[in-house]
Amino acid sequence: MEAFFDSWASPLGELRLAAAEGALIGLWFADQRYFGQVPGLSVEKGAAPTAADTAVLTASKAWLERYFRGQDPGPPPPCRLWGTAFQRRVWEALLRIPRGELRTYGELAAALGSAPRAVGRAVGRNLISIMVPCHRVLGAGGRLTGYAGGPDRKAALLRLEGYPEDSVLGGAGDPPPQTNRPRGPKPDIAPQKP
Repeated sequence: MEAFFDSWASPLGELRLAAAEGALIGLWFADQRYFGQVPGLSVEKGAAPTAADTAVLTASKAWLERYFRGQDPGPPPPCRLWGTAFQRRVWEALLRIPRGELRTYGELAAALGSAPRAVGRAVGRNLISIMVPCHRVLGAGGRLTGYAGGPDRKAALLRLEGYPEDSVLGGAGDPPPQTNRPRGPKPDIAPQKP
């Protein structure tokens, strides 16, 4: 498969995007683990991207712009999930975690009828970071664990989605976040009195 790469400067570091056959197939922080590891991927030097690949890369960057402005970016552009059947099941489950909600590896494993470690390995190999929201998965007891882009980025993404820092990072004396309850940003202004 021939893929085409682009980059986008996010507030958390450079993101690299890969598209092939009119779908996004990769989205990584440039320095993250597993960067660019797509099965069967080849990059032809000097080849021009197709119109469909250009369109999906443009739509992906627009989605990221909205996301990093703190807006709900809506559904991601067309994505193609490359991996084993089990990995794809896990990644599809990640896509069903709404913005503002969290799950634990154990909760995902129970929903998929699998073991938490197997789910954790599949989550860790997610090729489309942020859009396939692996950052919304926490360890047992709500611990901030595992993210190929690094724990600081995971915490920053969760804060962007409305989780206060002490809640996400397990501040002293704070209970872990409720993983099945939505959270959102606090309103910018107080309600007006009549």
